[in-house]
Amino acid sequence: MKIGELAKRSGLTAYTIRYYERIGLLPRVSRGRSNQRDYDASILNWTEFLHRLKTTGMPIRGMLQYAKLRERGPASEMERCRLLEEHRDRVRAHVAELQSCLSVLDEKIAGYAAAHRMENGHDRTRNKPARRKAAAR
Repeated sequence: MKIGELAKRSGLTAYTIRYYERIGLLPRVSRGRSNQRDYDASILNWTEFLHRLKTTGMPIRGMLQYAKLRERGPASEMERCRLLEEHRDRVRAHVAELQSCLSVLDEKIAGYAAAHRMENGHDRTRNKPARRKAAAR
């Protein structure tokens, strides 16, 4: 498949594919008669995995380290596993931090919604008209 098709199917841009190839994240591929890259469909699994690593915040240097280990084959499986476990721990910590932030946002939104109900003269949580503040009378 040509680079345009790989870009379309992988969700990466052609620029990113060429960059990943240049730095060693993607293997160099053969070129056809017209000197265009000709990728095998098996590259899609690898590009999907790289996308997931990137989405979870793995730096390029970590992705490169993983790719170099992968090239060494089965002998590097334990090192790859260790690298992914360390990354997973960082991702879990980040998810927990995001969850905490989400809780704060939910509380803030609930506070604004309650204030809005009060401003409209009805406290729906108590199902009766809200008391107006003395200054508002």
